[in-house]
Amino acid sequence: MKITVLGAGAWGTALAMHVAKKNDVTLWARDSSHVSGMQKARSNPKYLGDFDFPKSLNLENNLFQAIEHSKIIISAVPSSGFRKILIDIENFNDNATVIWANKGLEEGTANLPHEIATDILNSSKFSRRDFGVISGPSFAAELVRGLPTAVTLATTSTKSADDIAKIFHHGSMRVYTSDDIAGVSVGGALKNVIAIAAGISDGMGFGNNARAALITRGLAEISRFGQALGANYETFASLAVAGDLVLTCTGEYSRNREVGIRLAQGLEIDDILKGLGHVAEGVFTAKEVIKRGNKLHVDMPITQEVSNVIHNKKSPKQAVEDLLGRELKKEN
Repeated sequence: MKITVLGAGAWGTALAMHVAKKNDVTLWARDSSHVSGMQKARSNPKYLGDFDFPKSLNLENNLFQAIEHSKIIISAVPSSGFRKILIDIENFNDNATVIWANKGLEEGTANLPHEIATDILNSSKFSRRDFGVISGPSFAAELVRGLPTAVTLATTSTKSADDIAKIFHHGSMRVYTSDDIAGVSVGGALKNVIAIAAGISDGMGFGNNARAALITRGLAEISRFGQALGANYETFASLAVAGDLVLTCTGEYSRNREVGIRLAQGLEIDDILKGLGHVAEGVFTAKEVIKRGNKLHVDMPITQEVSNVIHNKKSPKQAVEDLLGRELKKEN
């Protein structure tokens, strides 16, 4: 069975390397020089260090050749390129199961990945394919080291869920299945915004109490937002939401937390992103979440202040003061 992973960033590469331990896998990247470099090194030094690729991992920069005849396509491209890559998949391969690993809302539309997938992949009554999302507390650098990692796979088909899960469920990775694509998608996207808030708190030296409060109240925001979109309440206690939120708000490899730390140091967001070297999805997601949340009439004070700091140049100190100064309310 041919499996293709689209996107050779850190997480796409880590997934490809893991899946290739039991399957023949093609890893696609758009940049031909990046592909050439990986072919020579048999690793991805640009994004993942010198971890050697399995022999069963092939590299390709021609998208048609990469996905033609694939039975499962795993998309790990950034959210900004997700719609385009789905359109290409629909044009080049009309029956493969599509699983995505990106976490964010589409800039401009505020659509979540599963909404984009429904729009593109199921646009015709004659075109119905299985799709889903893999998400959870998972740093690429730990997965490729063989350290224990557990994630959630949510799919449109409960019949094929176990078969799809088996391509990931081996070695150091454990997979739990779900049918709540909306809840898993919401958790993966919004936890990045809360992680920026946690980074700001850490960068300002506010300590463990403040971080714990942000994580807990952040989870409340995520839960309100997700339930307004029809997600199951139980999903918010899962690996894909609570687990991923805790890791991204506390882990040393968290890009979004690092953005928050640097904002607290007084750096400008454009300079932070240039120096980061990786995509931090929470930066662009924050504004879209507020846009969508306002339409849903969902109260999201932490997300609002993160968006204010990033997009409206509000000082982190003022944002924290405004959060602490909100009126007394019942916890929910």
